[in-house]
Amino acid sequence: MKCLVMGGTQFNGLALTRELAKHGHDTTILNRGKTPVDLPLGVKRRFADRTDAAALASALGRDEWDVVYDVNAYRPDDVKRMAELLRGRVGHYVFVSSTVIYAASDRLPIAEDFPIDRSPQQNEYGRWKIECEDLLVRELRERGFPASTVALSMVFGPNNILPDREQRMFARLLQGRPILIPGDGSTLAQIGHVEDQARAFLRLAGKSASFGRRYNLTGADYFSADGYVDTFAAVVGVKPNKTYVPAALMDDLYAGRALLRAGRSDVKVDIRSTELTNQIMNQRFQLTMLVQRIAPHIHHWNKSVVYGIERLREDADWRPEFTFPAAVEHTYAWFRQQRLHETLAFDWSWEDQLVEMVRGYGK
Repeated sequence: MKCLVMGGTQFNGLALTRELAKHGHDTTILNRGKTPVDLPLGVKRRFADRTDAAALASALGRDEWDVVYDVNAYRPDDVKRMAELLRGRVGHYVFVSSTVIYAASDRLPIAEDFPIDRSPQQNEYGRWKIECEDLLVRELRERGFPASTVALSMVFGPNNILPDREQRMFARLLQGRPILIPGDGSTLAQIGHVEDQARAFLRLAGKSASFGRRYNLTGADYFSADGYVDTFAAVVGVKPNKTYVPAALMDDLYAGRALLRAGRSDVKVDIRSTELTNQIMNQRFQLTMLVQRIAPHIHHWNKSVVYGIERLREDADWRPEFTFPAAVEHTYAWFRQQRLHETLAFDWSWEDQLVEMVRGYGK
């Protein structure tokens, strides 16, 4: 196949580019050229800022593509521009979305036909992804544009550009730091390995039955917060120093009744200001980095959040190869090989404040 990857130099895009090249596909990546990268032999690279319509049109030329994977489209204009330029010149356009679009649900796993959250609590990133999907549905209906959507959820693995997730947990354990676990540690979550996801993208390519459909793409395993920490600790080879954050304190932190800032805890009464609302949301996102969680603006801290992947199994005959322990082991081997245990530094001050708050809570 003749394939184009929009992006292609970092994490998801890089893993996909390598997977396509490994299977002998004629692969081109298109990006701004700001990220140095060692590409597989034969992979071609074009340069353009995708927000510059003229530059993008020039870089795409008049080529026709069997598959275009749009890994780094975030705004509706990004997708609109691609649809206009590629009409009649692409066999399959695969848009990468996110599971942050889904509304909270007490029925699990969350499948592709579950409600979308278009409410005011949805953040800008989620709203844009939803608008991108809406645009592609219209393009298919009105012009026959052959698009599918793949919704990623907490991608995990080597070259992750979000070090505050798995890499931060490796560092905590290696340094013997307290491992803060929300509540009683029983809440369930899920990750997907980046190489499994690259394989899924390849399996989906060119399948006309997928046009107009969304596919959740993540792993098959679920884990509790306790199980997450225990798995990491077993791979690293240490005993975790677990510190449980009381449920009532987690509620206060999520609601903004307690804010960790400037080395002290502040209790706020007026939570209506935009500045304070932003502080609360930033704090929620920090709390999701204690043990990986998704979309704290949608899902409460103590709600299990897992996604169904049966549609990809049915339409693309794809199944994840990595179990959760295998994903942790593989990622830790990369972490050590890159010597990140020696070079990667984290700011622990926020966690230190939370540890002190936990120790003093209820006294």
